[in-house]
Amino acid sequence: MRFAGDVKAPWPLALPLMIMATAAQARDSLGVFEAWGAFRDPTPSQSGGPRCYAIAMPVAAGSEGFAAVGSWPRQSVRGQVHFRLSRMRMGDAAVILNVGDRRFTLVAGQVDAWAPDARADAAIIAAMRSATSMSVQTRDARGRGFADTYALRGAATAIDAAALGCARLR
Repeated sequence: MRFAGDVKAPWPLALPLMIMATAAQARDSLGVFEAWGAFRDPTPSQSGGPRCYAIAMPVAAGSEGFAAVGSWPRQSVRGQVHFRLSRMRMGDAAVILNVGDRRFTLVAGQVDAWAPDARADAAIIAAMRSATSMSVQTRDARGRGFADTYALRGAATAIDAAALGCARLR
């Protein structure tokens, strides 16, 4: 996500800008909790109806990646972890998520990564609730290693707010 005129916006200013940009697409803001925001889009969408999600940007200023935990109640999907990588991934490079002392191998496309199944989603969210940071590591299209790091202060509250925001949208 680029910020108007300055992709190197300082981190304290970056979150409010990201939240405003996301809010323009989402119908309801459920709150901002430290480094994380929670949103609800109750209108049907191409992704299968109403959705709610918690979202954050990497700590590094100017990064275009994000981490999100989403729910699509009409599809019975809750707590799905999704990462948009800040760079295009090398085709065969593994994508590893480190949350505190836990390590998870993710399933990935060129710029997106997910947990391999609902059980892994739940384990990742549980680890997020007790850690202070997480990082997604892989190699970019040129073969250089990189990591997107996220602060987890506010993540649990934002995840809970998003889950509650969609609790009645079945």
